Amino acid sequence: PYGVKMACGRGGATFHYYYGGNIGALPDGRKAGTPLADGCLSPMQGRDLKGPTAVISSASKISHTQGVVTDGLFNMKFSRGLMQSRDNLQKLVALIKTYNQRGGFHVQFNIQGAETLREAQKHPDEYRDLVVRIAGYSAYFVELVPEVQNEIIARTEHAL
Repeated sequence: PYGVKMACGRGGATFHYYYGGNIGALPDGRKAGTPLADGCLSPMQGRDLKGPTAVISSASKISHTQGVVTDGLFNMKFSRGLMQSRDNLQKLVALIKTYNQRGGFHVQFNIQGAETLREAQKHPDEYRDLVVRIAGYSAYFVELVPEVQNEIIARTEHAL
């Protein structure tokens, strides 16, 4: 409205830690010094309370084709148990297709529940091969510092 072109972009895939560490408390209840949302389009940890369809609806409201999103990191987390049935896999495919039809072009998933991640914290030798999505990259969960592990655990775990 003021002749200024806005863009959603980030300087790196881990800037949610850097910037979060330098920002005070926010009115939504986020405490000072805690990480921000893990992607330009991802919701804040624990704030996406209306399910995965509402999350993709919000993430796809921003134009992905007209230069508004320059670094569209978008993460979601689901329990591995939900991926065990064909019906749930079809629901996940439908969710991704809906996101793409609404203009979204990139989404990445963590398919590990918080319970599994907490077990990996307690027994790292048993979970050496557990890979998680951080923001724009993946890493072995047990090699991450506890603060990063806890942030991933705090992300909302969606049902299908």
